[in-house]
Amino acid sequence: MRFASQHFAILGAGRSGLGAARLARLHGAEVTIFDEGDKAKPVEDFRCVLGQPARDLVVRPGEFQQVIISPGLDEHWPLPKKFTDAGVPLVGETEFAFHLTDMPLAAITGTNGKSTCTELIATLFNGCGMKSLPCGNHGMSLSEVVASGVRYDVLALEISSFQLETIRDFRARASLWLNFAPDHLDRYPDMASYFAAKARVFENVTAEDVAIVRAGESVSSGAAQRRTFSAYGAEADFTYGDGKFYHHGAEIGSAGGLKLRGRHNMENVLAALMTGQVFGLQFSSMLKAMESYDPPRHRCELVRTLRDREYINDSKATNLHALEACLRSQERPIVLIAGGKDKELDYTPLRSGLNGQVRAMVFIGEIASQLQQTFGDLLPCQCASDMADAVLRATEVSQAGDAIILSPGTSSFDMFTGYAQRGDVFRDAVNALH
Repeated sequence: MRFASQHFAILGAGRSGLGAARLARLHGAEVTIFDEGDKAKPVEDFRCVLGQPARDLVVRPGEFQQVIISPGLDEHWPLPKKFTDAGVPLVGETEFAFHLTDMPLAAITGTNGKSTCTELIATLFNGCGMKSLPCGNHGMSLSEVVASGVRYDVLALEISSFQLETIRDFRARASLWLNFAPDHLDRYPDMASYFAAKARVFENVTAEDVAIVRAGESVSSGAAQRRTFSAYGAEADFTYGDGKFYHHGAEIGSAGGLKLRGRHNMENVLAALMTGQVFGLQFSSMLKAMESYDPPRHRCELVRTLRDREYINDSKATNLHALEACLRSQERPIVLIAGGKDKELDYTPLRSGLNGQVRAMVFIGEIASQLQQTFGDLLPCQCASDMADAVLRATEVSQAGDAIILSPGTSSFDMFTGYAQRGDVFRDAVNALH
């Protein structure tokens, strides 16, 4: 009982917090969960301090031996600071779980594509006979997995900048850097701070570890062996072109059997293949295993083809980089539906990236009028009242052979509960067309 007679504070009553609470108690700690949210609910049989009592909390020195913070909370916010100001050591949920397992890890970070790549990696390991699970910022938290007692050969761990903020010793056998682009400027004071948080994935790597990095990315990979990939013609160790994958120029397989679409997804495949290679898997076996992978909903998902128009749901594109990746991956002319919550992102770089392929734009949400001002001088633009109106307007201005794409470029919380609901509403509107 590693933590017997110790009292731990768990900040956040969500999935990560609950996983950490279970894991701490499994190792003998007394646990109290704190959450300032008025809608937070008591968790199982844990002692909980929720809502106003959590906001009014006074922490006495010596009352707690450790505070474990969920990734949705900033350690500089008032509640965490009450503990650290009282001298309580703070640790992030991922770091906490890392110290309580010896299961091999593949850690995946990047602004976009993390979830798809994480799922692909777990799929190829399982398909090649190695037990794996996508987890971390995707699905079960690392604490949940460790607390479950189930043993995996390799964990595919999606890890966000929020989780990396609070690491100390965390490292993975394979650390993946998929890309970097502006995002989360509502959490970070500037781009440099966001970049620095993500780059911590390489902070503790050794020469025995492997860094898998998209070609052209300026991040330092520390002491790890650096290997690069590209599906866009850049010099790299692993590349993609004309439907085939290459390692140092030698063909290693075809994308023909895969269900994924677009070059950005081929980069996810490359990164997954490179991860499997680190653990000794064969390229042919990995590609065969990935043929069973169904593309996730809301990520360049083909909803329907009607009157030679493709309707594509890319609601997961919650920042400009994801939107640009979606546009680059398409071969048809595009009518774009974009907009949503104002995250203080600068959309002007997209002006030079439209390349004549986008023939019209329809905007929704909080930043609709702002986007119309940004792009209105370049091509036809409209503002819609809701998603159904946006789909109708986009259909009216489209032509046969076009792709009508929802790729918002920002988050959804001005109109929806999340990107999934936004994508579902888009799908319903498309399927209602006659």
